[in-house]
Amino acid sequence: MTETVGLPLWLVIIGGALAVWALFDNLLLPSVRWYFRRRVNLVINQINKRLDVRLPAFELTKRRVIIDRLIYDTEVLEAAKKYCQEQGVPNEVAMEKVKRYANEIVPSFNAYIYFRLGNWLSRSLLRVLYRVRVGSIDEEGFAKVDPQSSVVFVMNHRSNLDYILLACLAINRVAMSFAVGEWARVWPLQQLIRVLGGYFVRRGSGNTLYRSVLARYVYMATEGGVVQAIFPEGRLSKDGRLGDPKIGLLDYMLRSFDSKKGRDLVFIPVGVNYDRVLEDRSSLLSLDHDTSKKSRLEVIKKTLFFIVHNLWLMLRGGWYRYGYAVVSFGTPISMRLYGRRCNVDFRNPDKKMRREKVQLLAQDLMQAVRRTIPATPVSLVASVFVENPDKTLSKQEIKACVQSLISKIEEHGTRVYIPRSDHDYTIEVGLRMLTLRHLIIEESNLFRAAPGEIKVLYYYANAIAHHLSSDK
Repeated sequence: MTETVGLPLWLVIIGGALAVWALFDNLLLPSVRWYFRRRVNLVINQINKRLDVRLPAFELTKRRVIIDRLIYDTEVLEAAKKYCQEQGVPNEVAMEKVKRYANEIVPSFNAYIYFRLGNWLSRSLLRVLYRVRVGSIDEEGFAKVDPQSSVVFVMNHRSNLDYILLACLAINRVAMSFAVGEWARVWPLQQLIRVLGGYFVRRGSGNTLYRSVLARYVYMATEGGVVQAIFPEGRLSKDGRLGDPKIGLLDYMLRSFDSKKGRDLVFIPVGVNYDRVLEDRSSLLSLDHDTSKKSRLEVIKKTLFFIVHNLWLMLRGGWYRYGYAVVSFGTPISMRLYGRRCNVDFRNPDKKMRREKVQLLAQDLMQAVRRTIPATPVSLVASVFVENPDKTLSKQEIKACVQSLISKIEEHGTRVYIPRSDHDYTIEVGLRMLTLRHLIIEESNLFRAAPGEIKVLYYYANAIAHHLSSDK
């Protein structure tokens, strides 16, 4: 009993590490978890007092619980059974896929990170890049929305900053969950998106089992009162115009919606416009099929160069913010009232007929978004040069053209954002932004479109082209 026992050093190190971990796991971690859980609960209580739409229980439920509910949902199990029959695989294989899809889709919302860290980071980033403004908002319409409704913001997709911009502006009213494309599934971005409430969607996936899992999650979140924001176009605008709607997510939200009982479903159209879109040239390049696709390394190098260049300009005092980022909120559209007015029941078991009704609704929603998109200084001035691509114009001529455009847009009932309520300043902002980017050339107080840049000017003019169209 008193003999000395010799142990290898590596075994002693491993044993010591395991003992330290056991101590940490059983004594320290519970205290840390309790501390952070207490802080999160305090934040939730404070936030719920000022939010127009309180944080729903579904959004505060543990991620593991939601994943389990999704995996063993009746319709998901039925879809897994059907998948087994079609593919000739065991049930275990199908259920393993369901688990993988559920883990991929379900977010892990953290109220503390969303309202504290997320809010601070988004405001700081936007403040550096833009002058952020609300163009218009239907306060009377918002006041009529039942706080118990399931709210969905429907917006045009101009930039990957749309997520941040909308969430930042609405943070004192609601907490939002975004549908995010696969492009963001990279470390550490995907982890950040999940804790901020975002869920990932495989755009254009033809996998019926995956689609069944996604559909049930979207339905559960909508039925649970989670405030969501979606881009019906499904992708960034490549040429600046509003694209045709995809009805996938809308169909998932509506296929079990009962207009006579339960929560109302309210869509709020949102229009966003920027004086500069960071992805403008890359979006235009994607339309040129003759241009070879850049590798990820080249994209990273170009992005880093862009960041370093702008930091250098800041240090030299030669950097300007990218003009205005303006968001307008349209009149909320209640599906309960819509169903009664149009005599529509989206629970129609006939898939073809249901999707036709959803497609009509999607067109109505896109039209509402189209009317809501604000006109900004750069879009107005770019429109002048698109109409006069070969002309050299004075400031007075540009001013007259812009005034004419504003009148036409306002005739259609659309809000034109006029900084400082000063038309002259609006034109100055537009000219300055386009001149700094060498999209237009100034010579002796005369201005003309820069050679080879007409596509970029069209990109910004296209954002408001529908306001000026005769067939609007």
